[in-house]
Amino acid sequence: MLNDLYWNLDPILFSLGPFTVRWYGVAYVLGFVCAALLIWRLAKRWRIRVDADALLTIMFCVIIGVIVGGRLGYVLFYGNGLEYYLHDPLEIVAFNHGGMSFHGGLVGALLSGIAAAKLTGIPYLTLADLGCVAAPIGLFFGRLANFVNGELWGGPTDLPWGVVFGGAAGTMPRHPSQLYEALLEGVLIFIVLFLLSRKRPPRPRGTFLGAFLVMYGCCRFGIEFVRQPDVQLGYLWGGWLTMGQLLSVPLVLVGIGVLVYALRMKKPQAGLPEMTQAE
Repeated sequence: MLNDLYWNLDPILFSLGPFTVRWYGVAYVLGFVCAALLIWRLAKRWRIRVDADALLTIMFCVIIGVIVGGRLGYVLFYGNGLEYYLHDPLEIVAFNHGGMSFHGGLVGALLSGIAAAKLTGIPYLTLADLGCVAAPIGLFFGRLANFVNGELWGGPTDLPWGVVFGGAAGTMPRHPSQLYEALLEGVLIFIVLFLLSRKRPPRPRGTFLGAFLVMYGCCRFGIEFVRQPDVQLGYLWGGWLTMGQLLSVPLVLVGIGVLVYALRMKKPQAGLPEMTQAE
């Protein structure tokens, strides 16, 4: 059934002359719009002042950070090598040729969040927490778009839900690793963080950032065992480790550190009174 579904999907939503709209672009737009709405709603619940101007400032900074960071992350860790990009520097900004790295986009978003925090007056960790609760929504839409594009497929499998992607993937059934990631990195992480965000009073600053880093790092590390590594990289160190796993380990370690800091400092989210030891 999944095979038939895939072959009936077109990466292009519609075209009007030279203007083409792809599902991948729609996924980015939906992810950012839904994230903005959730951040606005969650900020009200946490009694954090986020008006329309502040929300636009936050989203503008995050969008720039995600796009620039995602592209640079791909060039540095997944691309065709430094020599290739030195020979043709314009390829670094050739977004139309594909290639975005989540790890790079995450770093870009966290760095651009510093500017957003200064411009809006919202404490950085509070702003990062808001963003991390919303981030899985974008991941969900992005992974679905990867499936529609027939990219980032998994290794061969004889399981009944294996998908024949064709093209460079060949004719053997493969794990639909994009859908695994949509469910784990998108749905599962969102449910956990959203339920935590409903607690009263909210968890200390940095809790959601730390939890997101740990959960995403663990989910991505596990999925990489059934996801086909990038052809230009293959497996690293002993023939089993992938670049995605290598980049996910620091996320888990940093996330644990952030969680320890958050639980020890117990700083409340902005707009809320200090929490006592009993809380």
